[in-house]
Amino acid sequence: MARISYRVRPETAVLTRGFDPALSVGAARPPVYRSSTFVFPSPEAAERAFGIVLGKISPVGEDRPDLIYARLNHPNAEILEEQLVPLERGARFAAVFNSGMAAIVTVMLTFLERGSELIYTQPLYGGTQHLIHQVIEPLGFHARSVPAGDANALDEALERSPNARLVLIESPANPTLMMTDIARAAVAVRRHPKRPLLAVDNTLLGPTFQHPLAIGADLSVYSATKFLGGFSDLLAGAVLSDDPELIQSLTGMRALFGNILQADECWILDSRLSTVGLRMNRQSKNAQRIAEQLARHPGVDRVIYPSLFKDPEQIRIRDAQTDYPGSLVTIEVKGGKHAAFEFLRRLKIAKNAVSLGGVESLVCHPMTTTHSELSAQEFSAAGITESMVRISVGTEHWRDLLDEFVRALDAA
Repeated sequence: MARISYRVRPETAVLTRGFDPALSVGAARPPVYRSSTFVFPSPEAAERAFGIVLGKISPVGEDRPDLIYARLNHPNAEILEEQLVPLERGARFAAVFNSGMAAIVTVMLTFLERGSELIYTQPLYGGTQHLIHQVIEPLGFHARSVPAGDANALDEALERSPNARLVLIESPANPTLMMTDIARAAVAVRRHPKRPLLAVDNTLLGPTFQHPLAIGADLSVYSATKFLGGFSDLLAGAVLSDDPELIQSLTGMRALFGNILQADECWILDSRLSTVGLRMNRQSKNAQRIAEQLARHPGVDRVIYPSLFKDPEQIRIRDAQTDYPGSLVTIEVKGGKHAAFEFLRRLKIAKNAVSLGGVESLVCHPMTTTHSELSAQEFSAAGITESMVRISVGTEHWRDLLDEFVRALDAA
């Protein structure tokens, strides 16, 4: 794939990197390459391609092997991976998957060893926590949770985990928006004798408002279904890194699992990348206006939103590692679960649905949906309550959304 020989800014690179029109009969934008297998120009090229894939030989510089089979890689995945990189500050390489969960499980099974330890912040997305309890631990890996935002607890967990291989941070945490100090975590893992990898689930603020790789993380992980996709019409995942060997290990495991993102979805997702910053900025501005107004409503016990943080340590982390507060707002409605359900029942513009990051506003009750796998003890530890409602603010006019939320709160 062609590269521009001089440095350009991310907004330009995302539209020009990784695609050469001359290789696609002059098409201005990448077409969809629906092919399961690819023809080699020579037997020697086939031998070399398999040698690289199997790790027997190393590619020279930026040279890539010829394509083999779409489970291993394909043109649309290569183009998408190239064009994702400039969006993630500090990244040089990317791997795409057919869902965010596929990306996370591939990270875990690639870098954890039998008997080794995973340390993770709590709360996590409910599906990730379910994966840890139902798959990772039964396979013989040890998992230890620490409260999101508690740097001392993370330090202590690393000290008590001599076989730690992977630290997974979700910051901000879903749905409490608790932030964890990524730079301090990076220092902590580098002090550890086994030097575990630091992976950050950057779905809620990245790649526009938070840049984990630039402050010491090894891997930045995404449910690309969310803000990267932006229209709630595809499933995708991505992992980015500065280290080519980490991405090569992931793509090798991806080839075995067969969970690469398919050509059509790669093509759709690639078409969304140039508008990620535009959408996220609009959504964040909407969310901040709405959150600051809802904080005054008598029907709301608490609004959790980064611009409204009161805790000095959370404010310090927010100011140190994020650029803008993002579009996730969590509220606690007075009256518990009944009032939360009544609030949801009255919404028309915002849809009662899980997921987040789309141009349409989505609202859900985490305790009974996205995080319903958690135990009572885990709910308590995570700070998730029955009165909690998570709002993913879209690109609608913020006043229309605010009016609807106020009416629903008044009725609830």
